[in-house]
Amino acid sequence: MHPTDLPPGVTIPERLQATLAAQRAAYHAHPVPTLGERRADLNRLQAFLRDHQHALAEAISADYGHRSAHETRLAELVPAIDGIDHVQKHLRRWMRQQRRGVDWLTFPLARNRVIPQPLGVVGVIVPWNFPINLSFVPLTYIFAAGNRAMVKMSENSRHLAALLIEKIPAYFPPEKLQFFDETGGVGIEFSKLPFDHLLFTGSGQTGRAVMAAAAANLCPVTLELGGKAPAIVGPGFPLRTAAERILFVKCLNAGQICTTVDHVYVPEAQVAEFVRLSQAIVPPRFGRLASPDYTSIIDQRSFDRLVAALEEARERGATLVNLLPDGPAWDAATRKIAPHIVLNAPEDTALMRREIFGPILPVIAYRTLDEVIARVNAGDRPLAVYPFSRDGEFLQQVLDRIMSGGVSVNDALFHVAQHDLPFGGVGPSGMGHYHGREGFDTVSKLRPVFHQAPISAMKFIGPPYGGFADRLLAFLIGR
Repeated sequence: MHPTDLPPGVTIPERLQATLAAQRAAYHAHPVPTLGERRADLNRLQAFLRDHQHALAEAISADYGHRSAHETRLAELVPAIDGIDHVQKHLRRWMRQQRRGVDWLTFPLARNRVIPQPLGVVGVIVPWNFPINLSFVPLTYIFAAGNRAMVKMSENSRHLAALLIEKIPAYFPPEKLQFFDETGGVGIEFSKLPFDHLLFTGSGQTGRAVMAAAAANLCPVTLELGGKAPAIVGPGFPLRTAAERILFVKCLNAGQICTTVDHVYVPEAQVAEFVRLSQAIVPPRFGRLASPDYTSIIDQRSFDRLVAALEEARERGATLVNLLPDGPAWDAATRKIAPHIVLNAPEDTALMRREIFGPILPVIAYRTLDEVIARVNAGDRPLAVYPFSRDGEFLQQVLDRIMSGGVSVNDALFHVAQHDLPFGGVGPSGMGHYHGREGFDTVSKLRPVFHQAPISAMKFIGPPYGGFADRLLAFLIGR
């Protein structure tokens, strides 16, 4: 039965399983789409984004309470549309079989090759913070590799999910692409499905549950989990440049980005100047908390968590610096929190222990790079690290001694926007990659194929094994 023909009374697991069965049957009927078919799928993805760009921005803003339309276009639509162009440019080369050398067991007439082939059906679990970027960028690589996809949206993306569920069928049949809303319990059942690959972006806590559910099916997973990504301002780097770039990223989407700067290390003698510059940089950008260019916190629980973290830090002796001082520090009615710098926050406060995911920037004074490296390495490996320096030795120390998912040098976040760089975490910040060639390979089976020559070298070795085999093996082992 086709998944769209199911009666309304079916359970969530039944609906999900029916969709997976339909997609898997379609895959088996046509397992290797041609280059032309893949290009057509990518063109349809791009057409959908362009055709519905305003409706998409409005739906996301409705989900947030308010989200800057410019931020949606800048951080979601542009990367997805431009990323499709990048993949189209490289797709023919990525699809080519790779010729490999032959070993001593074969004559030169034998052939080895690696064929990238579609895995089948890929599941994608999408977070609320960049729901178009984090669904359509993976879909770009999933379709480029010739797969089919089921996509589960966040419970905080109800307006967007409704739009996608309504409009996508005009572009793709459900046996190729199907979106699902989170109506309660969908995510749990979704992660239990025996996909050929599962990609999850979200919190570490949920990522562990997703990975545990996928393990029952031996389903491979790509996890993008975030963490406390530090910026490190080196001595001698222009402080205003560093502050401008860090604060642009920290204020983007009100700091609700898994790769945003969580906190910043500043040389002890320059902390006061960094704060003064920050106070001069932010007000001209937004003016007031009610600015349409400034985004709301996604929901009441997240708003309450961030306000409580600020109040806890202040009660414990930290200094809070409101970077929009002409208005309130936060507004519960619109769920907006002004960008804040926090100084001298105790180590055991929520701001310092967990990923902030909001427009709050702890500034940590340091004297030596060694103490920064030791402090970062004492925690989980972050999804990103952001060194600001023109000193090659300083930068190399950071690269060599701090392991992270990715690095942007002298800026923040923008390694993620480079289509030809793999994106992914390490350890608690995630595993696996997408974007670039690595994204194509992640959702492909790099299938080794060996073609034996008309005569095999094994013919001359045995069994029965004799003197020739002894001499050959002695030569091979001893060479």
